[in-house]
Formats: sequence, structure tokens, C-alpha cells
Amino acid sequence: MPTLNLPVAGGKLAPFTTRPPRRFPAAQPPFTRIAYAAAHVVPDPLADTDPWLDAAIDWDATIAFRRYLWSLGLGVAEAMDTAQRGMGVDWPTSLELIRRSLDAAEGTPGALIASGAGTDQLEPSPSVTIDDVIAAYEEQCGAIENLGGNIVLMASRALAKAARAPDDYQKVYGRILDQVKEPVIIHWLGEMFDPALEGYWGYRDHYQAMEVALDVITTHAHKVAGVKVSLLDKDKEIAMRRHLPQGVRMFTGDDFNYAELIAGDAHGYSDALLGIFDVIAPAAAAALGALTREEMRSFHDILAPTVPLSRHIFRAPTRFYKTGVVFMAYLNGLQNHFTMVGGQESARSSLHLAELFRLADGAGLLLDPDQACARMRRVMAVRGIEA
Repeated sequence: MPTLNLPVAGGKLAPFTTRPPRRFPAAQPPFTRIAYAAAHVVPDPLADTDPWLDAAIDWDATIAFRRYLWSLGLGVAEAMDTAQRGMGVDWPTSLELIRRSLDAAEGTPGALIASGAGTDQLEPSPSVTIDDVIAAYEEQCGAIENLGGNIVLMASRALAKAARAPDDYQKVYGRILDQVKEPVIIHWLGEMFDPALEGYWGYRDHYQAMEVALDVITTHAHKVAGVKVSLLDKDKEIAMRRHLPQGVRMFTGDDFNYAELIAGDAHGYSDALLGIFDVIAPAAAAALGALTREEMRSFHDILAPTVPLSRHIFRAPTRFYKTGVVFMAYLNGLQNHFTMVGGQESARSSLHLAELFRLADGAGLLLDPDQACARMRRVMAVRGIEA
């Protein structure tokens, strides 16, 4: 197997030999869990744009990656934070992404897709009112529904800025949920993913915030298909899961503890809407297949080696996790460059990328080790390292 030199702590290089990739059993959906992968976007590296200001998307490569996820039996959570929503990708680009993905899903048997509706056309500022937030949500929800899409109701930076009390959250969500045509997935994104969302639902304490969210969900349960919780705290997710109204699903967004949460306990389980499923898609699909066959040991054996990789990719500052997501797609030949919207390929250190490479190899997720090593060397060379 190929060997290369990788950075290690102390400013040194150390040889590393890859191992053969794992051969995951073919998945045969439908699964007993609903599973969405929050998919990233691929920019056009040849576009004449200012990368920090403009998002030039390679639509063919971006849609091809969604087809890859669907081919494994996973759903696509479209235009979410993994797609750099609010970090280089604006609402008009997101709507075009949603339109193109919905068109692709129509021609793909069994394709599952849900699309993010937020308020990112509204710049958070002291002048923004609660009514402005409602109008922004209405615009995006209406646009997605007009395309025939299902909605993930994303957390709003503008609402976090404008709200003065928990009642403001109840007013905004109540108005939107009263209007949507089909039940939505509500997304509670924690401040570790986006610092601008600290204090969401009116409280910095997550358990107090949870009470507000549960009140909104219970009051409008017929319009809520589920809630995605991204707090990276399994105990909080389980506590909320046990208090959801009947028929409302919990979608784990916990990229640290997903295996345990999806497996569940005597009181229930979580479905999945995860950024890490973009990275570990073959393993995720194989594990879900094992779970469907009630092969619990196999389920955990498949996912266990992926957890250290996920915890590394999502380590603090967690908001930069997208760099690791895209890097893995590049290493595995799922796109032909390591360029990101907004120049986010620079958001993680060479040491971070080297450890990601080692952990991905340990999880058996380097699909072609020779190709992965060649691409790793190119990235390190650009950063001044002879790997």
C-alpha cells in the first residue's frame, strides 16, 4: 500500500502507510430509519469571480454528488449549512441549488430530498423586526413550495438578533407553521455551529430553550414532521426526543454521537440529518442496512471507526467542519479539486488535514488509497510540505 509523509505535532513529518479500503455490503433500502445527508456544494474553480464575495457553483459536479448519495439509498438535505448557507452561499444561489436538485430528484427513483428555508436574505441588524423575519421566512417557504419541495425550517440569525423574549420565537414559528402546506422539519442549530445563534428560543440554557421549542412543536404538531437537533450533546437530544408529540420524529444532528442515537434505546430512536453522512456515505448506508436487518453488532462495527473521524472534522471551531467534508470528497475522487466557496479550504491547518487523512484511512473510507495519497501530496505541496 502507498506511503507518504504527513505532518505530526512538533512541526515534523512522519511516514504513514495506508491500508486497503473497507468493502461495505451493498445497502438495500428502504431502511428502518429516515436518513438525510446534508450535502456540500462544489464551486467552479475556473469562474472569474471574487471567491470571498461570489459563489460560482459547478452545477454538474454538485448535482452529481447528490446522485451519488441517492444511489446509496440516502436522502439529501439540500441548501443547509453544509452547503455553506450563510458562509458564502446566498439565498438566490440556494434557491437555484434547490431547483436543480429537485429536478434531479424527479428523475431518480426513490430519491428523498428536503430543502432548507431560512431568512438569509435578511441581514441581521438592530433595525430588523419580527415582522421582517416572518416575511423572509414566508418568501423562502413559498419559493420552495412553488417548486414542489419539502421544507427544513432553518434557524434564523435575524430572529436571534431581533427577538426580545421567547414569545417572539413562538410568534414567528406559529405564523410560519400555520401557513406551510406540508409538515416541515424544524432545525435547531446550536451556537457551536453558528455563534450568531446563541440564545436561540430565547434562552442560553439549552434545557430552557428546549421547553420553548417543545411548546411550539406541540402546539403545531400536525405541521411538524420532525425536529433536527444539532447541539452535539446526546443527553439533551434524548431528553427532547422523549418529550416530542406522537408522530413527530427526532432527526439527530449530533455528529459526535450519531451511532448511539440512531440505534436508540427502549424509549425510542433518532432518525438522521447529518453533515457527516456526506463524508461517510458508504459506511452510513451499509450500517443502516444492517440495522434494518436487525444486525446490531454489524451496525456498530461499521460505524464505530467513523466516529473518531467525525469528531475530528467537527472539532471546535465547529463552524469550519465543511473544510473537512469537502477535503474528503476531493481525496475520494468525488470532485476534481479542493476549492471551496469563500476560500474555506484555508479554514483548517495542514496538521488538521493530515490527521483527517489518517483517521479516514483507519475507518477504511479512502476509496482508492493510491489516488488519495496523490491528492494529499498535491495539497501538502501547495502548503509548502513535501509529503
